[in-house]
Amino acid sequence: MKIWIDGDAAPYEVKEIVFRAAKRLQVDTRLVANRLLATPRNAPTVHAIQVGEGANVADQYIAEHGEPGDVAITADLPLASALVEKQLFVIDPRGDEYSPDTIASRLSMRNFMDGLRGSGLVGGGAGPYSELDKKAFAATFDRLLTKALKLASKEKNA
Repeated sequence: MKIWIDGDAAPYEVKEIVFRAAKRLQVDTRLVANRLLATPRNAPTVHAIQVGEGANVADQYIAEHGEPGDVAITADLPLASALVEKQLFVIDPRGDEYSPDTIASRLSMRNFMDGLRGSGLVGGGAGPYSELDKKAFAATFDRLLTKALKLASKEKNA
């Protein structure tokens, strides 16, 4: 079982929460981005992976290498959809879990809002990352990580 972080846009606070858990639980964690990102020196299970330049290259890497039961953190809905389809546990940095029950409607809303933004009817995106976002992420991440670890343990013992 691995933890995957779509590192190009993950807030610092999210990375810190994940790095602490990875160190404490000794979980293999991959921070994937177009540029080399720093990882904590005292967390030997955390690795940065630098992929080539280009749109969605990091996303493609995670989609190719993620396996059922892994945990992934991303705000990218098309990537989240691909990972949910592969049976990963997927969470966004604001604490929303993507699941087979929710991903289609989230993608539909994203596409609708992109259309409105493209026509100039709506501007902007999500607000600044807040303390409430951080708490929501930490709670959902803890719940999904616990599920993933139990699943991995069950499969290992089967």
